[in-house]
Amino acid sequence: MNLQREEPPLLSLILFYTTLVFTTIASTITITPGTTLYPSNSSSSSWSSPNNTFSLLFLPLTPQTSPPSFTASILHSGSAPSIWSAGNGATVDSSGSLRFLPSGNLVLINGSGSILWDSGTSNMGVSSATLHENGNFVLSNVSGTVWSTFDNPTDTIVPSQSFTLGMVLRSGLYSFSLLNTGNLTLKWSDSVPYWDKGLNFTMSLMNLSSPVLGLQKVGILQLSYPTTNLTDPVVVSYSSDYGEGGDDVLRVLKLDSDGNLRVYSSKRGSGVLSVGWVAVEDQCEVFGFCGNNGVCSYNVSNPICGCPSQNFEMVDPNDARKGCERKVRLEDCAGKVAMLQVEHARFLTYPPVFLINPEVFFVGISACSGNCLASSSCFASTSLSDGTGLCYIKTSNFISGYQNPALPSTSYIKVCAPLAPNLLPLLENAGEGNGWSIHSWIVALVVLTTLLGFLAFEGVLWFWCCRKSQRLGRFSAQYALLEYASGAPVHFSYKDLQRSTKGFKEKLGDGGFGAVYRGVLVNGTVVAVKQLEGIEQGEKQFRMEVSIISSTHHLNLVRLIGFCSEGQHRLLVYEFMKNGSLDNFLFVNEENSGKLLNWEYRFNIALSAARGMTYLHEECRNCIVHCDIKPENILLDENYNAKVSDFGLAKLLSPIDHRHQTLTSLRGTRGYLAPEWLADLPITTSKSDVYGYGMVLLEIVSGRRNYEISEETNRKKFSNWAYEEFEKGSIKDVIDKRLVFQEVNLEEAKRMLLVCFWCIQEQPSQRPTMSKVVQMLEGVTDIERPPAPRSFTIGSSSGIRSYATFVSTISASSAPPCSPSPSLLSIEA
Repeated sequence: MNLQREEPPLLSLILFYTTLVFTTIASTITITPGTTLYPSNSSSSSWSSPNNTFSLLFLPLTPQTSPPSFTASILHSGSAPSIWSAGNGATVDSSGSLRFLPSGNLVLINGSGSILWDSGTSNMGVSSATLHENGNFVLSNVSGTVWSTFDNPTDTIVPSQSFTLGMVLRSGLYSFSLLNTGNLTLKWSDSVPYWDKGLNFTMSLMNLSSPVLGLQKVGILQLSYPTTNLTDPVVVSYSSDYGEGGDDVLRVLKLDSDGNLRVYSSKRGSGVLSVGWVAVEDQCEVFGFCGNNGVCSYNVSNPICGCPSQNFEMVDPNDARKGCERKVRLEDCAGKVAMLQVEHARFLTYPPVFLINPEVFFVGISACSGNCLASSSCFASTSLSDGTGLCYIKTSNFISGYQNPALPSTSYIKVCAPLAPNLLPLLENAGEGNGWSIHSWIVALVVLTTLLGFLAFEGVLWFWCCRKSQRLGRFSAQYALLEYASGAPVHFSYKDLQRSTKGFKEKLGDGGFGAVYRGVLVNGTVVAVKQLEGIEQGEKQFRMEVSIISSTHHLNLVRLIGFCSEGQHRLLVYEFMKNGSLDNFLFVNEENSGKLLNWEYRFNIALSAARGMTYLHEECRNCIVHCDIKPENILLDENYNAKVSDFGLAKLLSPIDHRHQTLTSLRGTRGYLAPEWLADLPITTSKSDVYGYGMVLLEIVSGRRNYEISEETNRKKFSNWAYEEFEKGSIKDVIDKRLVFQEVNLEEAKRMLLVCFWCIQEQPSQRPTMSKVVQMLEGVTDIERPPAPRSFTIGSSSGIRSYATFVSTISASSAPPCSPSPSLLSIEA
């Protein structure tokens, strides 16, 4: 029989609590009074939890301001939204600070010395501050906690944080609170409750009180009642990724600036946020989302804001959410006031106001408009066409509109006559009255009959032509081959391509090899047709080169469908890339100022282009050096997948005297041209493409041309300035400033810049292969710090001779079969 000695109960308790105390001390980092946190001082840049799960630091305001502004915020290492901010987002300049004063007060101070926010804990004996591993920042004295961020939330709650009565989440004009009944409520301006989620009827009869809202780590939002006998919490909602991810996933409940309440998930180190639950599923139902007099509608799946008509104008053309204002105020009307009619729209009003407001009537549509027009206190009205006959008027001067084709309502808003055309898309397609609607089926029948007759006639004509013409029969077979078969290039006639492009009418752009036009083949395939210039090869040689190009198939290469070689005409037919070339999204000008790629797209584009070039250099049967890598030759499909274009075209150019000493004797584009081209020496490897890719990589990160010179770069070439900033650790200064609104993975940005600076090394031997580039971008291979890329001056003969000394050691006989001949040199300025 085994006997076990039992510890005395008192001794066990002492050992337990002693262990607990030492564990607690070991797992906390104490901040003492007198400590100060600054926005720009690296030695005092953050206060962190023991395992660096959370950090209290200054975040730059987005969008960036000039001079820059910062908020003191607690951030999760997974780059989730900040979970707390001092003064609920109060901002300071670069000279501001967050100070833990000797008096025990935590204060946010601007550079001018003014106090923007304080914790109100002076003279309460506060002796330490601690950021716990659960994200709670606590001020303590000898008796325990005096103040904490969990007890004073701003716009977010996290797991293990209790949200109780009296607490409020705020974001702009929006607030979220918990009622004594257990209802969750969203309000605009503390006056308009536009979302209310309550208990079911059975639970409401139990007379529960003092509810506590909590978010579980696994993604359950639930209510508990500690002061009652109700032991099991009441589930409010489940996140869509409920139970996934384990301890590496942080979930937060956040009130966003758009007035919606969401549960977000973020995996540690991923930099990616996902929405697991949203309170108001229809964003346009959020009161005031589009500001005063603004009308919310949808562009496919995204909410957009607009004005009711041209009687209004945007308060801020750069921010549609700030609402609209009348061009002529009602009190300044020179003529009479009229009611502007807005179809399929309603001005938001919510229960219980909707049910008990004495300004709700059961009247017809005309009376609903007329009553508002006659009342000096009414600014707008909505008439429901759902069978209730209900009309409600808006006496508040703040009008929040919602337009949807499914809404059975008509709304009216007061404006100064005359009524201007409507700005909303639904009204542009509205009929002129009931008469058109009554007879619309007749019009539809006539149009349908006409179309069917026309199609039948076309079908008969086409069948007759095919039977009578062997030539058309051949092309019918070729199009069938194009649609169903192999990768063999289709041979088109010049007239066919003239017809498919409508006489080369719709130009997509101009490249270094000729203009590109949009075309549609007879089987409905949309294509891009490139008219080659300067091609004087014989048809047999031209077909052979085209055959090699068309046999090169890869996911990240633009597919060559067919060609035309007829007399002096040389054309290539490519698959159509819906989103055009990469430069349209990177560089701002009058034509593409509204186009912007987020960081995820940019990184995937960089990686996809590298994979396509790897295939050209190392994996295809006939190795191909592109010789003109630049953003204009990286095309994007409808899903923003990148594909390299114009590969293999260098060999189609007619010979030019390569000894000509001007830049026009070089093949490539300014800014992407490898230094060895300028030395007028044989190009023996594919490393010239690597150089061009490195410059493109820098442009993907920065959104600026690599050869750009400006005051911001101290009149230095942008690529040189970017390296200097990178060396100083200022990666964010190199990243495209238009991305300040979005999440950017700084680890990926650092990898891309390291790869870029390796690719643009002056000596080809120092540049990596494209397969190595792919591994470095994917993070498979560690990247050493590159030496500073030397600036190669095009006009310097001494520079060319110096470089020539280096490359003269490379044996010209080692050139692979795919290397382009130096006699085929050309450049696009």
